[in-house]
Amino acid sequence: MKRNAEIVAIPPGVTIKEQLNERGMKQREFATRMGMSEKHISKLINGEVQLTMETARRLEMVLGVPARFWFNLEAIYREDIAKIEEEHSMNEDIEIALRMPYDQMVQIGWIVDVAKNTERVRLLRKYFELSELKYLQKQVIPRIACRKLSDMEKDDCVLLVWAQKAKLEARKVETKPIDIAKLRNTIPYIRMILTNKSDQADELIMQKLAECGVALVFLPRIEHGFLHGATFRDGNKIVLGMNAYEKNSKEFSLSLLHELAHIIYGHIEKVDGISEEDERLADEFAEKDFVQ
Repeated sequence: MKRNAEIVAIPPGVTIKEQLNERGMKQREFATRMGMSEKHISKLINGEVQLTMETARRLEMVLGVPARFWFNLEAIYREDIAKIEEEHSMNEDIEIALRMPYDQMVQIGWIVDVAKNTERVRLLRKYFELSELKYLQKQVIPRIACRKLSDMEKDDCVLLVWAQKAKLEARKVETKPIDIAKLRNTIPYIRMILTNKSDQADELIMQKLAECGVALVFLPRIEHGFLHGATFRDGNKIVLGMNAYEKNSKEFSLSLLHELAHIIYGHIEKVDGISEEDERLADEFAEKDFVQ
């Protein structure tokens, strides 16, 4: 049996055992009458194997209790087990949800405001497209290359929230197949646009990057996120999320070029993540011939 504070999941085997005790029937004899092994009968009584319709039919023949009765007991047992397991997973996920910048997500319109932690968990599961938040620990968005706003250690939860939004928004951007060589050849053009700072700069850069398989999206900053930008591969495109707050600033231009360097140098493909040397190379790339 499994239980929580409110539910006790009782397997049909408990009722089977009661029937056997009333008849004074040993499990060995019962197994013979059922045409099953003693091992299987033991597991059936202990709720370790599922009671199938075929088993329910045999129980009706041997014990004289309708098959539907046994099958209904099994359905109730499995439903109770699912509820207990859901509550257990919910408790784990609530701990994760409490570390998320939920209130800020509400303020910028990324998620609906709800009071109960259980409801927040369900909405966050949908936001991250996960059955349970604990799977975030398996790096749902792997090998994220990011540029921090300061030397402070980045908050992993904020990064995951921000990167997931970039991923969702990037789905709306049509791109051509990823072409790193073409991206490399496009850099001088992007540097020129960043230097000129025209009103159409954002659109021109987005268009050029889309032709190289890169979906550029602009997102608001989440407080304490300390991120300029983040980039990673998502299926057949590369997602490049940038902090919209810093548009038209030198820091934005350097950050954009920094992220593009991570793409060109293949840093985003590294299984172990970005190294300090990778960051140094990306900084050098961004600052090369840069004119404010």
